[in-house]
Amino acid sequence: MAFVENKASSSKGSAFAKPKFGKAGGKGKNAPQPKIKSNQAKRNKINEELSELQSRIDDFIPPKEITLFSDLPLSSRTLKGLKSSHFLNPTPIQSLSIPPSLQARDILGSAKTGSGKTLAFLIPLLERLYLEKWGPLDGLGAVVISPTRELAVQTFMQLRDIGKYHNFSAGLVIGGKPLKEERDRLGRMNILIATPGRLLQHLDSTVGFESGGVKVLVLDEADRLLDLGFLPALRAIVGHFSPVQTSPNSRPSRQTLLFSATQSKDLAALAKLSLHEPMYISCNKPGEEGVMPSNLDQFYAVVGLERKLDALWGFVKSHLKMKGIVFVTSGKQVRFIFETFRRLHPGLPLMHLHGKQKQPTRLDIFQRFSSSKSALLICTDVAARGLDFPAVDWVIQLDCPDDVDTYIHRVGRTARYQAAGTALTFLLPSEEEGMKARWGEKAIEVKKIKIKESKMGNLKQSMQNFAFREPDIKYLGQRAFISYMKSIHIQKDKSIFKLSELPAEAYADSMGLPGAPQLKLGDQAKSAKAVKVRGGEKKDEVVEVVEEVRDVVGSSDESEGDEEAEDQEDSEAEEDAEDSAEEEAASEDGESGSESESSTAGKRQAAPVVRTKYDRMFERKNQSILTPHYTALIAQDDEDETGGDVDDVFTLARRDHALSGDEGGLSSGGDDDEDEDALTAEMKKKPLISSEDLSKRKLKQAASRKAQLKMRPGPSKMIFDEVTGEAREFYEAGEDVEKEMGNEEKRREYLEKERERMKLEDKVDREVAREKKREVKRKRKEREREVRGEGGADDDEPVAYLGGDNSDDEDNDFASRRSYSPSPAVEEVQPSRKKQKGSKVDDLEDEEALALRLLQG
Repeated sequence: MAFVENKASSSKGSAFAKPKFGKAGGKGKNAPQPKIKSNQAKRNKINEELSELQSRIDDFIPPKEITLFSDLPLSSRTLKGLKSSHFLNPTPIQSLSIPPSLQARDILGSAKTGSGKTLAFLIPLLERLYLEKWGPLDGLGAVVISPTRELAVQTFMQLRDIGKYHNFSAGLVIGGKPLKEERDRLGRMNILIATPGRLLQHLDSTVGFESGGVKVLVLDEADRLLDLGFLPALRAIVGHFSPVQTSPNSRPSRQTLLFSATQSKDLAALAKLSLHEPMYISCNKPGEEGVMPSNLDQFYAVVGLERKLDALWGFVKSHLKMKGIVFVTSGKQVRFIFETFRRLHPGLPLMHLHGKQKQPTRLDIFQRFSSSKSALLICTDVAARGLDFPAVDWVIQLDCPDDVDTYIHRVGRTARYQAAGTALTFLLPSEEEGMKARWGEKAIEVKKIKIKESKMGNLKQSMQNFAFREPDIKYLGQRAFISYMKSIHIQKDKSIFKLSELPAEAYADSMGLPGAPQLKLGDQAKSAKAVKVRGGEKKDEVVEVVEEVRDVVGSSDESEGDEEAEDQEDSEAEEDAEDSAEEEAASEDGESGSESESSTAGKRQAAPVVRTKYDRMFERKNQSILTPHYTALIAQDDEDETGGDVDDVFTLARRDHALSGDEGGLSSGGDDDEDEDALTAEMKKKPLISSEDLSKRKLKQAASRKAQLKMRPGPSKMIFDEVTGEAREFYEAGEDVEKEMGNEEKRREYLEKERERMKLEDKVDREVAREKKREVKRKRKEREREVRGEGGADDDEPVAYLGGDNSDDEDNDFASRRSYSPSPAVEEVQPSRKKQKGSKVDDLEDEEALALRLLQG
């Protein structure tokens, strides 16, 4: 790879330049130098610089305190990029990790949030590729893996700032776009910043994507990568790289840098995956993993589950000038809170961010919130890791975090580096003791505060109105309720998260829902299915299992009015349907096998205990509207008249209807034609649909003014004859005229009359045009007379007028209306014209004509 210098001399100039001699006969400093090609000089200069840099790195002994980046053995290009990006003083994690990283050591780093871990691995990455003389043709040289897309974008922006003076190509592979767009550029990239899923997809499917020569692998927020289940993907990614080769006198073939704000036991598995004799670096004090920044104020408040939204609304209304982030558990809660608060108009810009959004939307929200001075971002843990939002004042955790590590990452969005910030966590009464114990284990001090009742909001009525008027809000509320309850159920730490102590009905009421939606939790649903698969259990045991599943949140009676919540859980309805089908089959078998009425009655009494969605549907009163119609068509006998068994579900009974006025009906005798005529006359007399067949609503709708106007016949238009004055229909008159105009003589007569009329109109138009021209000419002559009278009184010199006065066309009228000027002006204008040869005669005629006009006045 050729490194381009700012001042590069051309090869032609160096090859043909004449030698310069000094004053002392060509000796001394000005003596002629041997001719060297410029490319070779550049290579020699670069090699000298790299060898000097390598020697500085090998001999570097870190001092006790590093205050400037220039104290580190870095290349001039990297120092220039850091200076242009306003990075002058390294942070503690950078001072400790960069020197061993430059010496090709694997690093396992840990530091508090906002301490500058991104630069701690980007600077060694650039320096390693620079020392390796990496170029565009060498392919992929470094890979940075981030857990979230937003963190990958932020890392890419920082790499672009500090590495703009290097000649490396960098790419961002995070998904959200078609694979083809990324495949076209992927082979030309030296540095890739990616998320694990999309990177593995390219490694498996993209043809020509070589990854065997990777020199640096960076795992950013490694604990989050493990939490999201990316360990199998990371193993597959490392499997695509060439194995690490080590020798005593040379550096390892691949260097791995692993950074995170917290260190967990699971990171040992990740360290074994790729790290070779790693060096552990931590900026925290001994025994204080994940220590918080000193300029961060931490508070928590105990709020009931049904008052959480009220507390958040009161906080927002009290801090309308702040820039804050609200963390909740699931994306469904994010959507529900955002949509309801947006309709309440809090007076503060609202934004929301969750993992189900499309990538352009997520990037747009990320950039808008970063550039805003005051806004409120409602998000999930997708924004809890590594994102550097500038000037965040408050971090509000509406839902309790999963563990202390998640708490540390959430509150780390504020109080970044040397800035100040405040964190507020809302805890339920059942979560307070367990969370305080977890904070104590990590030596984190969080102060308790009490929220005044006057500062709390009251959103219950507003939420009910939204849910009543807008079905979408009600649907979002139901899904948010279910997702929150399921998230509490799957939490591992049961000393903090206690599902049985949550006030489900009150929480649903605070969200505007008419009742708590039903939900099936994983373990209970599996147990119910297992009982059904065995099939040998008694019906009472099946009923007990289903009752346990039902008795999770709310009762079946309370959920009858909430039809939309039932429609959400389609799988639950299908399972209930299977339960009811099996129970019906069991009851039928029992009835056929036993002849005693007591056993049959007992089973019928036990059946309504398990009431499915379809049972409730057929028990509704409004379903009996069509019952008389079906009972008239369905046969009531169990067996056919012929004695055979009835196998069909519905059996239609044939009925012969007799016509009025006919004793025996159509088939009782008489003439067939007469019967058909009587039937036709009867049908004409009686309409197909009468008022008796319509409902009250239809009759009331037909009596409305709109319906009457629609059924009224169209209006009629009358015209009167000019001669006789007789009135007739307009449309009938039109038909008569059309018939008359169809005659050829009438047409010719009409055309002759029109031609005569047009001739008269043309004469009138021409006369009007002439009159206008005369009027214009008359006004012009009057102005000329007035000017002659004024000029004669003041000056004795004659006055010359340009343009003739004997033309009638409009072009000359325009010329005649031009402004006039005295003769001296004419004499000044004339010399400026270009005179041609042979134009003396024309000039003489012009002068004679001018003299004649002057004499005539």
